[in-house]
Amino acid sequence: MELPGPMIHLAEEFAAPASDLETSESNAEETAAGQPRVLVVDDERLLADTTAAILRRAGFHAKTAYDGFGALDMTGSFHPDYLVTDIMMPGMNGVELAIAISTMFPATKILLISGQAGIADILEDSRVRGYEFPLLAKPVHPSKLIDRIRDLKNG
Repeated sequence: MELPGPMIHLAEEFAAPASDLETSESNAEETAAGQPRVLVVDDERLLADTTAAILRRAGFHAKTAYDGFGALDMTGSFHPDYLVTDIMMPGMNGVELAIAISTMFPATKILLISGQAGIADILEDSRVRGYEFPLLAKPVHPSKLIDRIRDLKNG
């Protein structure tokens, strides 16, 4: 898969070297004390892994899931402070996941991301159900993502 323009900079400028990525999950529990926990969910594995690596470099304890059901399974042992999820995913879309996570963990801050134009109906459905979540358009520049997550903490 070829990365869109700003996403190329993710790997070059912010992402951890491959050796760091291989050990980051195994060492994450040891180094996570005091770090905000972020669950990154995207069915595009490269994007999920790169986003998590960027967040780790920025001081977050980030884990990845590649679909909504996998993310829900992960919350049995990993209670996220933040959820960063793609909207358009097979099975359970990101808005359904965001609603489930916000019901299970009301203090979790949610950030939706999407590169798809056809999400208006999904977002409208969530508004009708009483849920509104902030949205960033893909591709997301790393500094904008980090700033937005930090804004959620303060807002």
